[in-house]
Amino acid sequence: MLNATIFQKKVLREITSISEHESFSIYFRHKKQFTFPLHTHEEYELNLVLGGAGIQRIIGDHIGYIGHAELVMVGPDLPHGWFTQGDLDDDALEVTLQFRKDLFSDDFLYKDQLHNIRKLLENAGRGIMFTPTLAETVYRRLIKLQKTRGFEAFIGLLLLLQELAVAGNSTLLSSVLFKREEVSPDSGQLERALEYMNRHYGSAIALTDIARVLHMSEASFSRFMKAQTGMTFTENLVELRLGHVTRMLVTTQLTIAEIAYHCGFNNMANFNKLFKRHKGCTPKEYKMKYSKQLLKRVG
Repeated sequence: MLNATIFQKKVLREITSISEHESFSIYFRHKKQFTFPLHTHEEYELNLVLGGAGIQRIIGDHIGYIGHAELVMVGPDLPHGWFTQGDLDDDALEVTLQFRKDLFSDDFLYKDQLHNIRKLLENAGRGIMFTPTLAETVYRRLIKLQKTRGFEAFIGLLLLLQELAVAGNSTLLSSVLFKREEVSPDSGQLERALEYMNRHYGSAIALTDIARVLHMSEASFSRFMKAQTGMTFTENLVELRLGHVTRMLVTTQLTIAEIAYHCGFNNMANFNKLFKRHKGCTPKEYKMKYSKQLLKRVG
């Protein structure tokens, strides 16, 4: 079975340079190439790229291309990277802000006034893409923040995170089940449900099967799944299966039909319709666009 663990074996583990005495670090770089390998690290990261239209973006199991202004936030241990196939026509500006995952304690984040920032940090576990307009605004704030020191710098970071947290039209990039989120107080039951789905995603899975495993009625399990993940059982299963499909399309030599059946899709017409609805292109287009590039970067 191909899963996220196998996929992540090809990912570099980065050790960042933030010292234990720093709240955060900011780096400004002008670049003609983006070639740093697909990687993870323990810190939260806000990455801004200006003037880099066409650069490839990989966040978890999401693959896409950026526009002129790019602003993305990623959480700890989420694979990510930006890539070019050669020199850009003009230099792109990359600004990277990183802060330690233990900067804010749970007690601090669960205060009412920090609700929005807590939600932002939770969503960063899937990668968040903000609008180009916000990217331009945040660029000016990062310039100012880099020059600030001491207590004012910490407050400046909080104000920036609050601005990101309340921004509209942001997009979650990686699929909901690529990186499991900690959910309380029912994280144990949700974990068991997701484990079951991950073990059996290639087979026919009925809502009844998982409800029985969790000792719930079908109606109770349906409400539980919706409350914990924001999606129905069927939507979660489709999301999980498509996540496996996209990885197999770019990491195996199997045919599209073989991959579809391996991942639990028994009707090709329905599979193609679901894939295009979720990914914006057909499986064939996806494979042609990304397979050679991804294999070159993470192989």
